[in-house]
Amino acid sequence: MKKHELVLVIDFGGQYNQLIARRVRENNVYCEILPCTTDIEVIKAKNPKGIIFTGGPNSAYLENSPKINKEIFEIGVPILGICYGVQTMAHTLGGNVRRGNNSEKEYGKTQITYSESTLFEGISTNTVWMSHTDLIDVLPEDFKIVAHTNDCPVAAMENTEKKLYGVQFHPEVEHCLEGDKIIKNFLYNICEVSGDWTTDSFIDDKIKELKEKIGNKKVLCALSGGVDSSVAAVLVHRAVGDNLTCIFVDHGLLRKNEGDDVERIFREKFDMNLIRVNCEDRFLSKLVGVSEPEAKRKIIGEEFIRVFEEESNKLGKIDFLVQGTIYPDVIESGHGDGGASTIKSHHNVGGIPEDIEFEIVEPLRELFKDEVRKIGLELGIEEGLIFRHPFPGPGLGIRVIGTITKEKCDILREADAIYMDELKKAGLYTDIWQAFATLPDVKTVGVMGDERTYAYLVGLRAVTSSDGMTSDWYKMPYDVLEKISNRIVNEVDGVNRVVYDITSKPPGTIEWE
Repeated sequence: MKKHELVLVIDFGGQYNQLIARRVRENNVYCEILPCTTDIEVIKAKNPKGIIFTGGPNSAYLENSPKINKEIFEIGVPILGICYGVQTMAHTLGGNVRRGNNSEKEYGKTQITYSESTLFEGISTNTVWMSHTDLIDVLPEDFKIVAHTNDCPVAAMENTEKKLYGVQFHPEVEHCLEGDKIIKNFLYNICEVSGDWTTDSFIDDKIKELKEKIGNKKVLCALSGGVDSSVAAVLVHRAVGDNLTCIFVDHGLLRKNEGDDVERIFREKFDMNLIRVNCEDRFLSKLVGVSEPEAKRKIIGEEFIRVFEEESNKLGKIDFLVQGTIYPDVIESGHGDGGASTIKSHHNVGGIPEDIEFEIVEPLRELFKDEVRKIGLELGIEEGLIFRHPFPGPGLGIRVIGTITKEKCDILREADAIYMDELKKAGLYTDIWQAFATLPDVKTVGVMGDERTYAYLVGLRAVTSSDGMTSDWYKMPYDVLEKISNRIVNEVDGVNRVVYDITSKPPGTIEWE
């Protein structure tokens, strides 16, 4: 792949590390996240145009806190430290960091006063987002203060000769007004990047790379119909055409019409070699009487693997296996280096056996989810698929609480379809990170048509989130909830009650099982 300009994000355990990287990418600059323990020679070898230190929950002056090799400040690359990042810069270079007293701690929106600095060119507001207990009270040699607040004397510092900069606040979060300008100033005015990272350049470079890597050999893709595997499949198909075969295992635990939609999109629109394996009865028979969530996951995962193996064995020699691994997967598995990779679990349904003799192709491993969506749209995949809410690999297997039957799955499919339909009609679907219906193993008494009923309860869940790690329940308008409830109770046989989940994560999880 073409070598792009690179900015490194050095991770000190900050909760916003991926957000910083995304902000850099939004400025058309490629970046990678590396742990602060990365060897200095590895950092030098990557030849970055700039380096950003993330925040973190520790205190720079404590012995066991994350440290950085002092040599990093001598390689001549501009560095921006953020929160803990500026504190560890100050501490390492001979300044002093101490714990603030109660009046010196700052959290949330804070008013700041900027001094003249390349970092703050064009900034016209003075509201930033603070989150710190410690503070710098003695600057390292040859640094000067370029911003302060009422309670924080060193809200920003710089050493222009060595191109070292630091801010105590978080310019990467949306609550920091014009924080995006600060990051852009660092990238373009200090690191002097040209901004050569775009979705267009990615697609062209990746297709060329795939053609060179795969040639005329055969490629297999386990297609789930989710965003990542779909975009990966279309990208590889652009490169190798009919040498790609996709296997779509329809285990009967999908949403309403989902299997037909996947088949229509990939077989008809993209003219792919698609094998759809309809095996609802096979999966449901394995799940009879099983109610424990992890047992259900394991059964679904193992059966998926068996079906996948059976179908792939019919195809003869296959050289490559496509996976929809994306950059957050790489980071969460321990900061991958872009080299050989292990086969990851297939969207929470279980791993493909490690002894399968395929070379792994991961065309999206450099991308964040929002970038994957942009690539998907550029490739012509319809918005309905690209912006569809996350769906677990075990599907309705973990949204039907307790034992699973076809009747329960059909009830849940209909209820969920009504829920999604009303969210889209109300223009709320894209405001929500994830929404779904669930069917607890509970029946309640009701009255319909002057007759007593004893029928299922349907639970509705909707959350807002940026990455799924934490979430808050969505404040659904009452009139929309009323329409959804009325339609489900009136249109779905076997349901007489609807409830709405108002639990955040933590303490709850997004899914119920």
